[in-house]
Amino acid sequence: MKKITFFCLFIAVFSFAQIQKVEPAFWWHGMKNPELQILVYGKEISKYQPELSDDIKIKELTKTENPNYVFITVNTDEIKKPSFKINFKKGKRIVDSYTYELKQRNPGSAERSSFSSKDVMYLIMPDRFANGDISNDSQPDLTEKANRSLPSGRHGGDLRGIINNLDYLQNLGVTALWLTPVNEDNEKQTSYHGYAQTDLYKIDGRYGSNAEYLELSRELKKRGMMLIQDYVTNHWGISHWIIQDLPTKDWIHQFKDGEGKYGFKRSNYRITSQFDTNVSEIDKKEALNGWFDTTMPDLNQNNPLVLNYLTQNAIWWIEYAELGGMRVDTYPYNDKMAMAKWAKAITDEYPNFNIVGEAWMQNPAHVSFWQKDSKIAEIANYNSHLPSVMDFSLFTDLPGALQEQSGWDTGMMKLYNSFGNDFLYPDINNVLVFLENHDTQRFNEIFKGDARYYKLALSLIATVRGIPQIYYGSEIGMMGNKDKLGDADIRRDFPGGWQSDKQNAFKSESRTAEQKKFHDFTQKLLNWRKGKEVIHNGKTTHYMPQNEVYVYFRYNQNDKVMVVLNNNATDQTFDLNRFSESLQNVSKGKDVVSAKEFSVSSQNKLTVPAKSSLILELQ
Repeated sequence: MKKITFFCLFIAVFSFAQIQKVEPAFWWHGMKNPELQILVYGKEISKYQPELSDDIKIKELTKTENPNYVFITVNTDEIKKPSFKINFKKGKRIVDSYTYELKQRNPGSAERSSFSSKDVMYLIMPDRFANGDISNDSQPDLTEKANRSLPSGRHGGDLRGIINNLDYLQNLGVTALWLTPVNEDNEKQTSYHGYAQTDLYKIDGRYGSNAEYLELSRELKKRGMMLIQDYVTNHWGISHWIIQDLPTKDWIHQFKDGEGKYGFKRSNYRITSQFDTNVSEIDKKEALNGWFDTTMPDLNQNNPLVLNYLTQNAIWWIEYAELGGMRVDTYPYNDKMAMAKWAKAITDEYPNFNIVGEAWMQNPAHVSFWQKDSKIAEIANYNSHLPSVMDFSLFTDLPGALQEQSGWDTGMMKLYNSFGNDFLYPDINNVLVFLENHDTQRFNEIFKGDARYYKLALSLIATVRGIPQIYYGSEIGMMGNKDKLGDADIRRDFPGGWQSDKQNAFKSESRTAEQKKFHDFTQKLLNWRKGKEVIHNGKTTHYMPQNEVYVYFRYNQNDKVMVVLNNNATDQTFDLNRFSESLQNVSKGKDVVSAKEFSVSSQNKLTVPAKSSLILELQ
């Protein structure tokens, strides 16, 4: 009889157990901002009374219209123990409990170093780089299974594949890895790109685990490299567990249709509406609140719970994974005032931490608006607090500069004019310069695999102001036609990343002669750049292009580098006296790629072969 009574009591108590998720699952002592908001989720959890152990006070308790959520705010400075219990009570009885841990921060965590103009960033789409663990290609709890025969399917690349090839990346001259999102993306199809995340605290099982993500970060640090996380604040995947059971109706932006139902409306993508003084409210609303795609609900950063969730999650990953920086997707599609708070909260916690925002806008005034302390944004009484931006203006101009005949504003003059806008940026050395990325046409596709154009373009982005970023596979001449074959074609598998591949381009002896043209030039140039402070933070003097030849100098008090880009179809010989102001006290120069020496005094002439570059260390 006693056993039956005990069993019934056990069932009664167990039936009240409600906690299904706690986010963040743990935190740290000693954060600059001691306030922590803990999300607790469970069936009708708000009907129970939360209470913390050890006489710890709840600073604020927030309940929402959805009874399955409570948000508990505590002051971590007031908690002296390494853990405490979050108890949920019905009357005097505890019906469920969660042990919350406050870890000790790693020494020097707050002063964490981050990417800068000293670095070269290498962009990897993990599903397409290398498959280091075939056992995780498909997961029973994740919908889309591996199918390498599908261009837009899951191919099996993972974190272990990246870890296994870190020597290749280090030897190439790369110092920072930007991975497209690796958090769980459990959408039904095309989930490989990772931008429709469904769990912000969990690495997708098809890539590996949270522990392997930290392992990758630490293995990079052993090599003097760092990990950059691709962070998405604008939208989540429609299958995200919170989206499936919204805490509040306004957690996401929803539009009423003709039948009075709320839901999807696509963004008009007109992000100039963020600062356009003539914009209509309907256009602005549809740009910022419209969904990026049907499976990507638009987050409402104006909801304090949403903004705090995104802020804490970003800080959690920085602290947990020892990140070296973040790249933020679709930055201008967010509410700009809320995102300024987001960026400031992170950089207040980590003063040296760098964050680069994707502001895909061609006008340099529009791009520079988003960088911290922008004088243009100041006119609108706005400061983004975002340290870095991507130079989409230069990216847009570069192909035309190499394809067109030079004119008043065509051909190589596009480069000259582009750098003429540098005054718009408050920190010109902290902009990301690039030829391409995972969303654009492959650069080598535009130029039909002609390595001469790749060398010209890489010579440029590796020597101008800013932080150069290259896209995986470009260094071996990889191509892909986005315009005709879609995104999957610009995200091809890296040859040699799969055991069944016929060729392994990670190995020098396996590369074709054509691949070596690209790789060897890249390796030589990027490794030279590593130690060149004159390139990292030097000043620039450039000269108006003539005969499709663009010349500029990078210099500081100790060093001077002359860069010549000859885009002419013929060899070009020119007098150096035109550059006499930059050649004072200079007699010779050594090409950093070929090691050939040149006489470069202002009384001499210089000959540069057709469609080639010279990067001369001057003496």
